[in-house]
Amino acid sequence: MTIWIDVRTPEEFAQGHIAGSINIPYEIIGHEITSITRDVDSDVRVYCRSGRRSGVAMDTLKGMGYANVINEGGYEDLLARKANGEDIP
Repeated sequence: MTIWIDVRTPEEFAQGHIAGSINIPYEIIGHEITSITRDVDSDVRVYCRSGRRSGVAMDTLKGMGYANVINEGGYEDLLARKANGEDIP
């Protein structure tokens, strides 16, 4: 199971997000991730507006031992990739 996490602000998340994603702002992801999964082998995908904040979130999670974290970049880019047929929720 893939866990999609939107690390933007709640306001940005409310304006649109990937279906099924969870909103955890990047500043607090280290404190909140265990409420989502304690399995450090979980497939975790993080994204934000441009990829910068999701990069910080990915580094935080990897530093905590989460091995399978992928920075998916920006939300608009994900929408374009989905429109081109990629398997994105």
